[in-house]
Amino acid sequence: MSHKVMHICLSDGWGGLEMYPARIIPELQRQGWETHGLALEGSRMAVSLATAGVEPLTVPSRGRALLQVGRVLAYLKRHGIDVLHCHKSSDLRLGALLATLRPALKLFFTDHMGVTRPKKDLYHRWAYGRVTRLFAISEATRQRNLAAFPLPHERIRRLYLGVDLAPYDSQLDAAARESRRRELGVSPGQLAIGLPGRLTPGKGQALWLEGLARLHERAPGLAWHGVLIGGLTAREGSDEAYVAHLRERVTALALEAHVTFTGFRSDLPRLFEALDIVCVPSRNEAFGLTVVEAMAAGKAVIGADSGAIPELLEADCGRLVAPEEPQAWAEAMAELGQDAALRERLGRAARARAERHFDVAAHVRALIDEYAGKEGSAAKV
Repeated sequence: MSHKVMHICLSDGWGGLEMYPARIIPELQRQGWETHGLALEGSRMAVSLATAGVEPLTVPSRGRALLQVGRVLAYLKRHGIDVLHCHKSSDLRLGALLATLRPALKLFFTDHMGVTRPKKDLYHRWAYGRVTRLFAISEATRQRNLAAFPLPHERIRRLYLGVDLAPYDSQLDAAARESRRRELGVSPGQLAIGLPGRLTPGKGQALWLEGLARLHERAPGLAWHGVLIGGLTAREGSDEAYVAHLRERVTALALEAHVTFTGFRSDLPRLFEALDIVCVPSRNEAFGLTVVEAMAAGKAVIGADSGAIPELLEADCGRLVAPEEPQAWAEAMAELGQDAALRERLGRAARARAERHFDVAAHVRALIDEYAGKEGSAAKV
């Protein structure tokens, strides 16, 4: 086997799916694999691959990619690549065509989103029939995959995502941490309650604001400040109409002095250091990468009791709350906010769980085993 892989992601968006290849490429390279990429010209995906050290092959559009299949095949042959890994279901049109024209190729697909409808018509039977292995990123999505995809059950494996734990180690001294907190609008002595993620309705920021408004009533003596971390524009992956709605809600709930919008930040590990509590009220996460990142940072986490988040966040390292109940969120924030020792204990347990189950090195080892045809490794991660 050549130990060479091409990651295909013909997306012009930006989110966890698009960030994934660049996050694992350095670890793939450390573990001895030569990595290549295929992306749309001028996309953030292409830029992220280049930043990770992979100059991608690019195509003008998804449609043109199919017309340039000969060019892609020639690239694969020239570089001796025999493993393809797709990340969007629409990319499987190209991946399956390549695997059909060159049967020796192994084709892998990670379902980052969680399928919502059956895909068993003639086209999907052809496309997924070329897939060597389909990776579900949680048990919740695997169960949906088993029902929706035209694949034998043994070709659908759960493979939890992983993070590089090192950047989440504490790096700020007390003065630097206090400086970062002031930058976020957090005054000395205040509790910093953060919500990182794309500003889109499914991420639950509006519910969180309602919970913060009730926190005043639930714990009137608690001094706190809310920090919304995420891009404010469509280019940064957020819903601009929803951002405007959130600003309106902040005003309507009289939270202007209590909530900061940070905009897009590339220093999330350092922002975690400045926070006391991390909230993830997403309604239906296919995985919940933000939960794992917060756990890696040793933070006390409050997550929505829905989607895959309950698989990640056990009782000894966080709290689970119904995603549509702002009063319950106020109760959970009050519980953690009023007990520093509890926050510290939950944070230590969260970091330990991240080390055991969500280290990117272990994720990539399992991925490489699958690329190499070693059976059963992914399900153990």
